Amino acid sequence: MISVERLDQVVQVVTRAGLNEQTLGALRQAFAPIHFTYCQDEDIGEGVGVTAPVRSAEGFNLYLVDGQAHCLRLTADPQAATGLVLAALDHGTH
Repeated sequence: MISVERLDQVVQVVTRAGLNEQTLGALRQAFAPIHFTYCQDEDIGEGVGVTAPVRSAEGFNLYLVDGQAHCLRLTADPQAATGLVLAALDHGTH
């Protein structure tokens, strides 16, 4: 389970510090045993079930991960969440 308050804290930290490896390391240390993953938002595939982030902020989206079964999957249920995916938004031009 990941509380709504914890989600808000993570968003505040990433908003202030930026989404990078140092921030991810600090989050892992501060909020253990929550598992944190970092990727590009475009890497969140449509075939994974839940595709809507639970939080959106400047430069990134936040998704919940349920790792209670044999395989990891995205979830919308904070009660089932064991980890978070921080997905960077690419606002550059292509």
